[in-house]
Amino acid sequence: MPLQSSARALKKPLRLDDEVRFLRSWIEKPLHMGAVMPSGKLLARTMAQYVDIDSQGPVVELGPGTGAITNALIERGVDQKRLVLVEYNPGFCALLRDRYPQAKVMQADAYRLRDALREALDAPASAVVSGLPLVTKPMQIRLRLIRDAFLALAPGSPFVQFTYSVAPPIPKSLPGVSTEASERVWMNLPPARVWVYRRG
Repeated sequence: MPLQSSARALKKPLRLDDEVRFLRSWIEKPLHMGAVMPSGKLLARTMAQYVDIDSQGPVVELGPGTGAITNALIERGVDQKRLVLVEYNPGFCALLRDRYPQAKVMQADAYRLRDALREALDAPASAVVSGLPLVTKPMQIRLRLIRDAFLALAPGSPFVQFTYSVAPPIPKSLPGVSTEASERVWMNLPPARVWVYRRG
C-alpha cells in the first residue's frame, strides 16, 4: 500500500474514535458537553483565526475535548508549548496529553476558571478559546466565566466562543466590552456562529 494511502487509512479511524468518545461522553453527561460530535474543521478554523499567532502569551482553550479546535490552533501557527488546555473529562485529558505532549493540560472545571488557571499561567493570556456549552448554564455563571477570562487575558485580547444558538451566549451590551460575531458557519453540523469579546 502506498505511504499516502496508509497515512489516510490511519487518520480515518482516529476521527471515528473521537466521534465515538464524544457521543459516549454526551450520553453519560449531556450538559457537560458542548456538542454531540467534535467541532467541524471549518468551525475550528474560524475560531482559531481570532488568535494572534505573533503574540507571546499563553493561549487558553476551555473544553478542548478530543482536540478539534486545538488542531486548528496549531495549524494556524500557535506553538504547542503556549497552549493551556482546561478539560473536565479525565479520559479526554489523557488523550490530550498523548496528542499534545508539549501543551499544558489541566484537569479542572473551566466554569471555575480562576481556580483552574491559578498555577497554570506565567503571563497574561493572548486568547481564551472556549468550546464550553455556555447556553446550558445560567447567565450568572456565563458572566462569571467571562469576567474570570478577562482577568487572565492581556488587555484587548479575545475571548472566543462558539454557539449553535441564534442569540449570543453572552449579552452584547456588557460595559467596556466590544463584541463581534462571525458569519454563521453553515458547513458545521449543526450550524454555529463564533462570538468574540474583548475588553479594552
